[in-house]
Amino acid sequence: MDSFTQIVLGAAVGEAVLGKKIGNRAPLYGALAGTIPDLDVLFTGFMDYSSVLLFHRGKSHSVLFALLMAIFLSQLLTRFEKYKPPKDWFWLFFLVFITHALLDAQTTWGVQLFWPLKARFAVDNVFIIDPFYTLPFALLLVLAIFRERNDPLRKRLNHAGLIISSSYLLLSLAFKGIAFQKFESALTNQKIEFRNVNTRPSPMNIVLWSANIETEDSYLMGHYSLFDSKPIEFDTYQKDNSLSAKWKFEESLQKMIQFSEGWYLITEEENHFYFNDLRSGTYSFNEGAYDFVFKYKMVEDETGRLSFSRENTTPKDLSRLAKQLWNRIKGN
Repeated sequence: MDSFTQIVLGAAVGEAVLGKKIGNRAPLYGALAGTIPDLDVLFTGFMDYSSVLLFHRGKSHSVLFALLMAIFLSQLLTRFEKYKPPKDWFWLFFLVFITHALLDAQTTWGVQLFWPLKARFAVDNVFIIDPFYTLPFALLLVLAIFRERNDPLRKRLNHAGLIISSSYLLLSLAFKGIAFQKFESALTNQKIEFRNVNTRPSPMNIVLWSANIETEDSYLMGHYSLFDSKPIEFDTYQKDNSLSAKWKFEESLQKMIQFSEGWYLITEEENHFYFNDLRSGTYSFNEGAYDFVFKYKMVEDETGRLSFSRENTTPKDLSRLAKQLWNRIKGN
């Protein structure tokens, strides 16, 4: 999730653990700890782009990191904090780190939760920015920290924020299940044989869902709103395995394929090759659109070695994009 959301979550967890004992220092420490896992980007300066993608949300979002860093910080704080019990400090930091990782695991990119295992854990039930999750949570937290630490209302407000935000995530899982069934039924009704289906929410809501479907020779992409009344339609993108085979021994390409979990297309445009991560789909809802959200330019040097750079494909007219999104959320 975005940094602001992780700060809110960290502060709320810190308040829940130690707010009654140390007052506003608890949400402050929680907020600071909520930013620590994402500081892994500070160690990517000398990495190539494909390595950066795999490194981010890796070790620093693991259970092992949460455990070791919580032990370290709890011992460190007892040296200068008036409140001494290291066990309480440990639980504050461990719970902040682990909830940070679990929240990020619910987005498209996922996290390496069980590092040193390479596999990433991703549920794909919430977008990386969702005001319906964050804003009520933040409002209740602010109202809580302006109360005295012994005021029972302070605890109730903070707990309400945690309960409402968690309930929203549970609701998103229910909606994801409904969307998955709708996509699967549409594929069956249209007699489309498929290997795999991946569903995810569209930006900043859990009403409109997108799907990537893998068939033997192509990828399909479709959208479903909970308010839809018409059958789901799919766009088809043909696989071109010859382009992947050309660079099959290139380590950087294998890293990109690993990061995309196999959901990718390599396309050629104006004598340049591009690696398109399909998991976030396209910006527009136009039929056969190729304006992929995550598009990486592939550059081959004189030795044949590949490097990647992110292409900025964000439309200039964001208001039009927002209108398209809203119209699609309302249903077809």
